[in-house]
Amino acid sequence: MARRESVRRMSVEQPLWQALTAYRVLATVYAIGLFATAYHEFTRPWLAVAYYAVLSVWTLATLRNVAGAAGCTKRFLTADLAIALTGILLTPLADTHERITAGGPTLPSIWTAGSVLAFAIKGGWRWAALASTLVAAANLIERGAPARDTVHNVILVWVAAIAIGYVVEVARASERTLARALEIEAATRERERLARDIHDSVLQVLAMVQRRGAVIGGEAAELGRLAGEQEVALRTLVSKGVVPAPRVPASPLPASGGPGHAAGRAGAETGGDGPVDLRALLAPYAGARVSLAEPGAPVPLAPDAAREVAAAVGAALDNVRRHAGEQARAWLLIEDEPDEVIVTVRDDGPGIPEGRLAQAEGEGRLGVALSIRGRLRDLGGSAELISVPGQGTEVELKVPKNAKDTRGKAER
Repeated sequence: MARRESVRRMSVEQPLWQALTAYRVLATVYAIGLFATAYHEFTRPWLAVAYYAVLSVWTLATLRNVAGAAGCTKRFLTADLAIALTGILLTPLADTHERITAGGPTLPSIWTAGSVLAFAIKGGWRWAALASTLVAAANLIERGAPARDTVHNVILVWVAAIAIGYVVEVARASERTLARALEIEAATRERERLARDIHDSVLQVLAMVQRRGAVIGGEAAELGRLAGEQEVALRTLVSKGVVPAPRVPASPLPASGGPGHAAGRAGAETGGDGPVDLRALLAPYAGARVSLAEPGAPVPLAPDAAREVAAAVGAALDNVRRHAGEQARAWLLIEDEPDEVIVTVRDDGPGIPEGRLAQAEGEGRLGVALSIRGRLRDLGGSAELISVPGQGTEVELKVPKNAKDTRGKAER
C-alpha cells in the first residue's frame, strides 16, 4: 500500500500545476512591463491601470487554486477565463487603433495562455479546445479582422493547449495502469507467500497423514484417503491462485516435528530488530545424515531474512527426505561473503529427472517454485538448482546481506 500511495502523490500533474503557478506570476509581471514601456501611447491608460490592478490581485489571490487539481474548480476556471477575455476585449478601448492593427499585444498578453493551460491540465484536450476557441474568438473581435499575426497566435495557443491536454490524459491513464500493476504485483507476492506457508505446513501434514494411513490400514487408511483428497484440492487452489487471505504467523512452521520445526522455533525465538546469526537457525538441521559446515564467526542477517533462508533450507531438506529417501545423506555449507551469504544444500540422492520440476509445478506441487525460489526472490536473492540424474542434487541459495523484511512491509 505504501508504494501505491507514493504513485498517487507523485502524479505527473503536480509539476504541471507548479509550473503553471509560476507562469501566471511571471506573465502578470510581463504584461505590466509591456504596458509600462508604452504607457504614453495608450488613449485611456487609466483603464489599463485598473485592469492590471484587478489582474494582479486575482493572480496573487488564486495561487492556491492553481497549485493543484483540487482547488482548480469549474467555477474558478470560468472566472479566470472571463478575466482573460475581458482584458482582450478592453484592449481597443484602452489602446490606440494604430497599435492594435500593427500587432500590439492585448492587455493580458501571454497571461491568457496560462488560463487556457489550466483548462488543459484540469480537463484534458476537450476543455482546452473550448477555452482556446473562446480566446481565439475574443482575439478576432479585438483585432477587427483576421490578420496574419493574430491567426498565427490563435492557432499556436489552440494547438499547444490541445496537445498538453492530450498528454495529461495519456499520463493519467498511464498512472492508473501503473497503480493497477502495483496492486496486482502486491497481491501476487502475498498469494505466493501464503502458498509457501501452506506448502510448508498444511500440505506436508496431509501428505504425511495419507502415507501413514496407507501403512497402518483399517480406519486409518480411510482417514489417509480423505487427507489425500484434501491435499489434491488444496494444491489445486494454490496453483490456480485462489488462496484464502487470513493473517498467518510471521514464522511459518511445519505442523510436524523434525528439523523444519526446530528451525522455525529457533527463528521465532530470535525476534527483534537486531541481526540474527544464521548459524543458530540452521544448526538444528544438523543430524546423523545432515552435515553442517559453517564459518567460525557469526553470519548476521536481518531477522526476517534469516528466517526465510532457514525455511528455504528446510524445504530443500524436506525434498531430500521425500525424493531421495530417509537414508540419503545431505550436506549444508554456509559461506559468508562480503556482500552476500551463500547456503548450499547438497545430497547424494538419485537426482531430479529432466523436466520433473516443470511437471511438478504444473501439478500444483510448488515446493521449489515458491518455498525455495520464491522466498529468495522476495529477499532480493536467488536460488539455483543443479541436478544430474544419478549424482544427487545441489541447491545454492544466495541472499544479500542488506536484505529487508518484505513480508512486514506488505502487511503494514
